[in-house]
Amino acid sequence: MPLFSRSPATRSSKGGSRRSARSLAFVTRVAACSTPLFAGAAFAQSPTNIFAPAATPAHSIFGLSMLVLSVTFAIFLIVGGLLLYALIRYRHRPTDSEHEPAQIYGSNQIELSWTVIPILIVVMLFLSTTRVILRTEAIPKPDNTMDVTVIGHQFWWEYRYPKLGIVTANELHIPISDKASPKPTYLTMSSTDVSHSFWVPRLAGKMDVIPNRVNTMWMDPTEPGLYLGQCAQYCGTQHAKMLLRVYAQSPEDFEAWVKQQQKPAQHEFPGNPAATEGQTVFMHNACINCHTVSGSAATGRFGPDLSHLASRDTFASGAVKNTPENLRKWIDNPDSMKPGSLMPPMHLNEHDLNVITAYLTELH
Repeated sequence: MPLFSRSPATRSSKGGSRRSARSLAFVTRVAACSTPLFAGAAFAQSPTNIFAPAATPAHSIFGLSMLVLSVTFAIFLIVGGLLLYALIRYRHRPTDSEHEPAQIYGSNQIELSWTVIPILIVVMLFLSTTRVILRTEAIPKPDNTMDVTVIGHQFWWEYRYPKLGIVTANELHIPISDKASPKPTYLTMSSTDVSHSFWVPRLAGKMDVIPNRVNTMWMDPTEPGLYLGQCAQYCGTQHAKMLLRVYAQSPEDFEAWVKQQQKPAQHEFPGNPAATEGQTVFMHNACINCHTVSGSAATGRFGPDLSHLASRDTFASGAVKNTPENLRKWIDNPDSMKPGSLMPPMHLNEHDLNVITAYLTELH
């Protein structure tokens, strides 16, 4: 049957033509209104924008992404152009015969072109990807690196700085690296439970965090700021809220953060009797079985280290802003803020809940 042929009833139906015209006009108006919105969203700056790389590995991945997009866009234009040409050139005309046109089979040139050209494109992209992987993973590790051990948990991140004696959670602090004195940060990663994936788009590519296996990656942001990321491997109920926050800091700010984190946890709270009482309640509850507060009886490793909890901007792996109100609600019932969290509700009375909150908000 010829393309775009219509039955006599359809051709003679003026009402159908008017409805089609109105439908086409509506679609045109919607497209015209939507285009600026989509364009604005595409070019809006985002903390997870892969098109705004801020570290050497991310720049390499950005270059590869542009190559892939260029190749696929060229393929789209060629295929779309040929399709448009065929639709226009061979459209149905009133003078066309109703007989089926002659069929031609077995064009060796066409079959070779759509077989060989895609193979060459795939090989070229494979070699380009391999080069980026070798460039980012096979380079020698410098002596002046910042080493961080990353441990994935359901559903939060643990960070250990072996050279600095610091243990923290969910918020990774690293120094920036300039060309004059490069100081990349190397991450040694593993998991205690299921597979996770560490991905901060503006700093580096994805790296799987797997039980019983150690993977490494590095990043060297040149500009201070907050870089956001996400666990990119489904790891359970709260996978979507296993967020990443990387604070790239100037040498001075990073040194100040290190000194603050190296201090022992606060154990005396003059002028704040509620915090003093809260410390006692905390140490006599099941909290100490899962959490650590340095210099105290709390030595649990199942949950995040709380020695300097109040110095963090967020908790629950970046999902909740760290405020006394949110912290109180979290202690009372974590599932109300992060359904599927492995922290059980404490079922404390109002008084104990208030004093423990007062205690934790003093742990700077």
